[in-house]
Amino acid sequence: MSLNYYNPLMTEAHEAFRLRVRSFAESEIKPVAGELDNTATFSVDITRKMGQIGLLGMTAPAEYGGKNMDTLSYIIAVEELARIDASQAATVAAHNSLGIGPIVKYGTETQKQEFLPRLLSGEGLWAFGLTEPNAGSDANNTETTAVREGDFWVINGNKIFITNSASPLAAGATLQVVTGEKDGRKELTVILVDRNTPGYSCEPITNKMVWRAADTGRLFFNNMRVPVANTLGEVGHGPHIMLETLDSGRLSIAAMGLGLAQGAFEMALDYASKRVQFGKPIMKYQAVSFKLSDMALKIELARNLLYKACWQKDQKLPFGKEAAMAKLYCSEIAKEVADEALQIHGAYGMVRDSPIERFYRDQRILQIGEGTSEILRLVISRHIGIK
Repeated sequence: MSLNYYNPLMTEAHEAFRLRVRSFAESEIKPVAGELDNTATFSVDITRKMGQIGLLGMTAPAEYGGKNMDTLSYIIAVEELARIDASQAATVAAHNSLGIGPIVKYGTETQKQEFLPRLLSGEGLWAFGLTEPNAGSDANNTETTAVREGDFWVINGNKIFITNSASPLAAGATLQVVTGEKDGRKELTVILVDRNTPGYSCEPITNKMVWRAADTGRLFFNNMRVPVANTLGEVGHGPHIMLETLDSGRLSIAAMGLGLAQGAFEMALDYASKRVQFGKPIMKYQAVSFKLSDMALKIELARNLLYKACWQKDQKLPFGKEAAMAKLYCSEIAKEVADEALQIHGAYGMVRDSPIERFYRDQRILQIGEGTSEILRLVISRHIGIK
C-alpha cells in the first residue's frame, strides 16, 4: 500500500515505518481520541503503548534503549500521530525533542545511564522546563534560581505551560535556572531534576482549549536540593543548550502542523465527496474544489520544506533557519487548512462530535509553542542578515 507521499528524501524504509505508525494511530488512538478530548483525559495506556512500539526514544542511541532512527523517521511518526490526534503527537514530540534530546546531546555518561533507560522504554516522560510566568519568548528573563551549597543546588521558583510535567508518568524535568550573574547579566544554567526530589511539586493545567488529552502542567520548587552532578553541560551555558534544543523541537512542532493539516484535508475531501447539494457532491463545485486544491498545494510545499530541514539535520548541516521556516510555515498552513476544512463542513463542523472541530482548536497552539510566529520571523530575519 502506497500513500503517494513521493519525496526524494524518503526511502522504502521510511514509507514502511509511516504505515506502521499510521496503523497504530488509526487502530489505537482514533477510536478514543474524541472521548479523551471531551473529558480532558491524559491516557497512560496509550502513552505506554507508544513506548512499547518505540515512539518514545526514536532517535536516541540503542545502547540506552533507543531506536537510533534518523530525524526524518521521527518526524514522520509525529506527523502520522497528529493526523489523528494532536494531543498524542504533543506527548511524543515534547518527550523526544525537548525531554530526551538535551540529555542525549549534553549529558555525561553517568547522567545518560541514570535517566535514559527508563525514559526510552515508556516508563516515564521527561519535561522541558523553560517557560515561566515572566519568561516565554524572552527566555533570558528566567527567574527560578539555583544557589550552590556544597555539592547541591538549592532551587526555588516555578515553571508554567510545561508539557509532560504533571501526569502519573511525569518523571522530572530539565530546568533552566539562574545560578548567578556574569558581566552584568544573568548566568543561566541547565539542571536535571527528578520528580521525587523533596520540594518538587506539580499541578495539571485544566480547561484548555487545545491538546486537551495531553499533559500540560505547572511546576513548583521550594528549597529543592539537587546534586551538582545533575548539571547538564557547563554552568552558564543554559541559553545555548535551550535554544539549540528548540531548533530540534521546532521540527517536531512543524510535523504536528503538517500532520494536522493532512488530517483536516482528508476529512474535508471525504465530506465534500459525500455532501450533496443541488444534485451533486459539493466537491464538484469550483468554490469547493479550489479550496481543496489549495490545501493540497500547501501541504505539499510544507512537507518538502520540513523534510529538507530534517535531511540537513541528519547530514549535520546547519538547520536552524530551515527549522524556523518549517515551523512557521507548517503551523500557518495548519491554521489555513483547518479553517477551510471547517468551512467545507459548514454547520456540521461546529459541533463537538465532529473531529474537524477538535482539529480547528488544536491547530491554534502551533503558532505559539516552540517560538511564536512573530519570534520565528525575527529568527529568520537574523539568518538572512538582518540585525
